Amino acid sequence: MAEKNFDVVVIGGGPGGYLAAIRASQLGMHTALVEKESLGGVCLNWGCIPTKALLRNAEVLRLVKNAKDYGITTGDVSWNYEAAYKRSRQVSNRLVKGVGFLMRKNQITVFDGEASFVDGNRVQVAPSGEILSAKNFIVATGARPRMLPGLELDHDRVIGSRDALGAKSLPKEVVIVGAGAIGVEFATIYAAYDVKVTLLEMMPQVLPLEDADSAREVAKSLKKQGVDVRVNAKVTKIERLPEKAVITVDQGGQTATIEAEKVLVAIGVQGNTDGIGLEKIGVRVERSFIPVDDQMKTNAPHIYAIGDVTGKLLLAHVAYAHGRIAAEVIAGAETVTIGDHRFVPRAVYSYPQVASLGLTEKQAREEYGDGIKVGTFPFQANGKALALNEREGFVKIIAHPKSGEILGAHIVGPEAADLIPELTLARTWELTPEEIARTIHVHPSLPEAVMEAAEGVFGKPIHI
Repeated sequence: MAEKNFDVVVIGGGPGGYLAAIRASQLGMHTALVEKESLGGVCLNWGCIPTKALLRNAEVLRLVKNAKDYGITTGDVSWNYEAAYKRSRQVSNRLVKGVGFLMRKNQITVFDGEASFVDGNRVQVAPSGEILSAKNFIVATGARPRMLPGLELDHDRVIGSRDALGAKSLPKEVVIVGAGAIGVEFATIYAAYDVKVTLLEMMPQVLPLEDADSAREVAKSLKKQGVDVRVNAKVTKIERLPEKAVITVDQGGQTATIEAEKVLVAIGVQGNTDGIGLEKIGVRVERSFIPVDDQMKTNAPHIYAIGDVTGKLLLAHVAYAHGRIAAEVIAGAETVTIGDHRFVPRAVYSYPQVASLGLTEKQAREEYGDGIKVGTFPFQANGKALALNEREGFVKIIAHPKSGEILGAHIVGPEAADLIPELTLARTWELTPEEIARTIHVHPSLPEAVMEAAEGVFGKPIHI
């Protein structure tokens, strides 16, 4: 079989991989992409996109249940979850087809299969056996759920997020192990459909990486939605029975058991670095992830890694940024590196939504002392939020005690993910809260809460 030659071979067709391939092709490089399953990776097929479709269904159901608040009489409300599932697949499939179109449009050769390095200049694609050679390689193989002893998935009684997204019906009760973004989002979906949900987190708060105020607000809302939220709760045993699972939990030294139809494990991920021959070419792997520098270079010349497999910040938009950087560096084009990944925006699409960037208030105090400036504005004082009947949450801005530089921003409430970019832009271009406060915002609008929080940094909010 003849060897096929390229300038760049991208291994993995998720968000980072397909964007890297497109950018490389745009920059004039002959590009190939190898994907073992479906273009779009976990994100488009079994992650962020179908999850958001199901969350939208849950939002509509929640609105219908509360229709009386808007003067609308609906009678008894019923639902068909299989229809919600089918809509989520339609949304996902449409985007996946779109990525395929982009591959053809940009003249990228796509190989179906798994790539593994033969040596530093070649990979072999299984099962076809094709050999691809290239001047540069970009590893974008992503990550998969991390399993702990006793919490292994059986895809029946104990499931992962992909199993949950592939289900056409709902369990009567579910225990979710892990209250990070995935766990909280699924708790939001299940609660809207009246599933009995127990959410377990071994750390002292839900959303352990978020600001403590954000975590408290989300936990309070989840409890109002009927979710049994338990923190400092460690699962010590799962007994798998024909009709149910029995979960043993240690919470602050007290042991309790919980019975549920399903157990959803959402406790983190590990990099997909095994089986691709990295050891043959001397690429360093640490705890299943590939270390890279700001230009996405590994320790091996002409081998780059991007996205979740780097372990830097496991978000699709980070993978997009990584892919662009790697392609531009390979092409010798001008690029903008990320630097401190802590200041990349992140979001949780729960109810209410959560979005943030930078340091939590606790981290900022530890790093800069108690002189930091903090401004907070509640959505219950925002006219647009009241009109939407979305009163929960707040905007919080943390600023440097002297320069006024934004150290952190935290939003809990309506459309938080769409509000955080203003603060990301401000942080990127070194704008201060004062400059945000002096920027005229449309009235009434949700971004006014950002403006008021900026005023609050200086103790001068208008509407509270």
